[in-house]
Amino acid sequence: MSDASSSLRSDLPAPALRVLSRATRHTTPCGDGDLVWHTWGDRADPPLVLLHGGSGSWTHWIRNVDALAEAGRWVVVPDLPGFGDSARPPGGQDVDSVAPAVADGMRQMCGDAPVDIAGFSFGGLCGALIAAAQPERVQRLVLVGAPGLGLRSRRLPLTSWRDAPTEAEKLAAHRSNLATLMLYRDEAIDDLAMAIQAANVPRDRMHRRKLALTDLLLQTLPAIRCPLSAIYAEQDALYRDKMDELRALLEAAPTFEELVVVPDAGHWVPYEAPEVTNRELLRLLPV
Repeated sequence: MSDASSSLRSDLPAPALRVLSRATRHTTPCGDGDLVWHTWGDRADPPLVLLHGGSGSWTHWIRNVDALAEAGRWVVVPDLPGFGDSARPPGGQDVDSVAPAVADGMRQMCGDAPVDIAGFSFGGLCGALIAAAQPERVQRLVLVGAPGLGLRSRRLPLTSWRDAPTEAEKLAAHRSNLATLMLYRDEAIDDLAMAIQAANVPRDRMHRRKLALTDLLLQTLPAIRCPLSAIYAEQDALYRDKMDELRALLEAAPTFEELVVVPDAGHWVPYEAPEVTNRELLRLLPV
C-alpha cells in the first residue's frame, strides 16, 4: 500500500473527479508501497509521460490530459514518489531518488521503447535526470518551468498554511501561495486551483528537497542525448527577471531545439495557459 495518509481522490472537487473518471489507475512497486499512475487515451497510441511539480500530483496536468489523449497520445501520469497517493522513494528525500523510481515504473508501464516526457517544474528536473541516466528510455524531453539552472538560490516567501487555526485561513494561505509562486493572473486562482492546492500540499512527504535550488539541471543538460525543448512562462515568478539568462543557458545545451515563452502566465503554465501548453507540446512532440 501507499504510505499516503489517505487517497487524494477523497479531497478532490467534482471537476477533478470527472477528469479522473476517464482515467485508468495502475500501480508499480515503489519503496515500501506503490507508485500510482493514471492513464488517459488508447494504450495503442504513442505514450506521453507527464511529470508534475513539487507538492503536487497528477492534478498539475488536469487541464491537459484529455486534450492530449484526444490528439492521439496515450497520456501516462504518475503521482511522483512521496507526493499524492504514491509511496516515498527508497533511499532519499529529493529528485535524485525520485527519478530512478519513476524510470523503473515507466519501464513497467510503457515497455522498453523510448517515450516522450514533459516535466513541469520539479517534474522537469526529474525527467532530465532520467534522460541523462537512461538515454535509451527517453525519445524527446520537454522542460516546463523547470528549476535547477542555478539562477535562484532562495525560495520565494510563502505563507504557512499548517499553522492557520481555521479552514478559511488555510484557504487564504493557499491563495496567497498560488499568487506568489504558481499563477500570474488573479482570475486564474479559481476554485479548482484552490481545491487542487489544498488537496496536494498536505500529501507532500518530501520536505527536505533542496536540489531544485542548485544548478543540478544545468549540470545535467550536457549529458542529455535526446532532442530537448522547453516551455516557460513570461511571468514565471522564478524567472521573470532572468529570462535572457535562462534562454542562454538552455540554448547552450548540446541537443536543445527550442524555447517557447508563454505570455501572460505564471509558473503553473499548464493550468494557466492550457490551450497554449497543449498546442506546443503536440507541436514539439509530433507523433
